[in-house]
Amino acid sequence: MEEKQGQPRRKIIHIDMDAFYASVEQRDNPEYCGKPLVVGGAPDARGVVATASYEARKFGVRSAMSSRRALQLCPHAIFVRPRFAAYKEVSQHIREIFGRYTDLIEPLSLDEAYLDVTEDKLGIGSAIDIAKAIKQAIKDELDLTASAGVSVNKFVAKIASDMEKPDGLTFIGPSSLASFIEKLPVEKFWGVGKVTADKMKKLGLFTGADLKQLSLEQITRHFGKAGAFYYNIVRGIDEREVQPHRETKSVGAEDTFPYDLSSLEEMEAELDKIALLVHQRLVKHQLKGRTITLKVKYSDFRQITRSQSYPDGLDDLQTIAATAKSLLRATDVEESPVRLLGITVSNFTTPEIREKGPSGQLELF
Repeated sequence: MEEKQGQPRRKIIHIDMDAFYASVEQRDNPEYCGKPLVVGGAPDARGVVATASYEARKFGVRSAMSSRRALQLCPHAIFVRPRFAAYKEVSQHIREIFGRYTDLIEPLSLDEAYLDVTEDKLGIGSAIDIAKAIKQAIKDELDLTASAGVSVNKFVAKIASDMEKPDGLTFIGPSSLASFIEKLPVEKFWGVGKVTADKMKKLGLFTGADLKQLSLEQITRHFGKAGAFYYNIVRGIDEREVQPHRETKSVGAEDTFPYDLSSLEEMEAELDKIALLVHQRLVKHQLKGRTITLKVKYSDFRQITRSQSYPDGLDDLQTIAATAKSLLRATDVEESPVRLLGITVSNFTTPEIREKGPSGQLELF
């Protein structure tokens, strides 16, 4: 990938905290250290895993898994409720550390962000040295670990940060960019979920190198608008900039089921799980929305959405779940099996908007 004429090659760092919620809990509660810890809902109340310590992950426990399943995989796991106020306080300190090196910071959530250090404040020059300094500051000041990916674009930096967890630092430089992307399994590509990955594999596409063999017309025919992104990214082309003021328009979650759901009882049980995920994400980002949208995809691939709006912003679990169920009952789900359900909350308010009017703005990190 060549830099544009007259412009330096970008230096992008992706920082991702290691098992963030669980690590904060283990730091603040020494009795949890070295033990399988699950942060999320209780396993006896349709709870969902927000995150799990690395001790629990060894047993297969993962984020967004039902807490009941997590308990089956790891019967001796300790379950604790999330403390979002504590996590946000830590997150603000991390953001302050980032700000020592650059103002080009794009937060993705409380525990991860992109940094553009092409021109860093301290004149260090080396993105690797900056990433090392950030990791060390987080360790010294917060007694937590972070993993970092360093590369010339956002796509590769994010993948790199996940390669040597926990407490890792991976650099993918220009000379190794092409070979790195060509060796990537397709499920590692941004936007490729299980359904898309299965489709790719049925077409004989297993790695970046396989995707690279397709022409732009072929890849677009198979994967629509996303095809153009895949076409560019396998060639190392990702021009997306780090956006310091990235605005979140909606928060949602959805699930594609291993078999079609045919009873309202099954569907409402799944909506409870999805609503909990949405609720956790709203609280995590300190967002409240006025509009709740239900998404339904039927077994014949027809798709509908139904929305309900409220005069004031909300983030409470009961209202989200009840509204989604009400919207569901107003459709013809009992006549057509359902393949996918999703819930989205949008039309956000913020504390600043409620107090100061429409000029207020919410900081996500």
